[in-house]
Parts: sequence; C-alpha cells; structure tokens
Amino acid sequence: MAESSNNPGLIEVKVQTLHQLFNSMDPSPFHERDLDHDAEEFIVSWAQEHHRTTPLKLLVHLGQPPEGGDAAKTVSESIHHYFEYKAALSHREVRRLMREGWISLLIGLTFLAACVITAQMIARRIPQWQELTKEGLTILGWVAMWHPLEIYLYRWWPQWSLGRIYRKLSAMPVEVRLAV
Repeated sequence: MAESSNNPGLIEVKVQTLHQLFNSMDPSPFHERDLDHDAEEFIVSWAQEHHRTTPLKLLVHLGQPPEGGDAAKTVSESIHHYFEYKAALSHREVRRLMREGWISLLIGLTFLAACVITAQMIARRIPQWQELTKEGLTILGWVAMWHPLEIYLYRWWPQWSLGRIYRKLSAMPVEVRLAV
C-alpha cells in the first residue's frame, strides 16, 4: 500500500558520537567524509522499505553532545554530499553497463551470424552432418547472446533503482537530536 506523500518516511539512527556515522579511515574534511559502511547500509535499507514516492527524513539521535560548530548543518551537508556522490557513481555504472551491453550485443550478433553462416556452409559440403551442425552452431550462437540479454533484461535496473534511492537520500531533510 502506498504511503501518504504528506508524511515523510522516517529513518532513525542512534549513535553515541557523530564520528560513528562516518568512515574513520577517510582523511577528507568532516563535511566530505564517506559514511561508515554499516551506517550507509542501514540508511539505504530503511529507505528501500518505504514506497518510492514517499519523501524521506533522517533523524540522528546523538548520545553525546557534538564538539563545536553546527552539528545539524554539518551532518546534513555531509550526508547530502555523500549520497549525491553515490548517485553519480550509480549513474556512471548504469551508463557503463549500457555501453558494455551494446558492445556485447554487437559481438554476440556477429558471432551468431558467423555460426549460422558456418552451419549453412558445412551443411552444403557434408549433408549427413547438416542437422547436427545446424542445431549445434545455432545453439552456440544464441549462447553467445546471453551476456547482452542478461545486461538488458536484468542487470541495469537494480543499479538504476539504487541510484534513484541515492538521489532521494541526497535531498532528504536531516535532523540531529541530542538523546536525553
């Protein structure tokens, strides 16, 4: 059932300090840091639980007060920046898959044509092998078409869907509250 578009889908994250949200190995400035893998996975999985048209909101509960500065603004900018980056990566991956699909399709069609032509040539020269050769090479040619068909039927849309979620997460409001 579709959720009301007036009520945002709430994603709540509870951490002791803001540093738990971010990858400690990332040397970038705080507002450009990568999210911690577990935090990202948690946020994305909860976003996937909501209907695609439901707006989202992230609520971060902090166990300890943040160190200086406007924590809410910093966290919001960091999360938006991170998911914008992930959306761009996802878009590039879909484009790469489509390019790979076209190249694979051209290779597959060329190989299929070569198999059909070879089968016809063998059938003319060796009639007793006609049926076996024709069927075997035709099957071989169609097997070569599996990879482009896999890309165009199955592989692109999960990546595209994930990119939509990342774009949605990059624009969601983020609120930081000190746990009492």
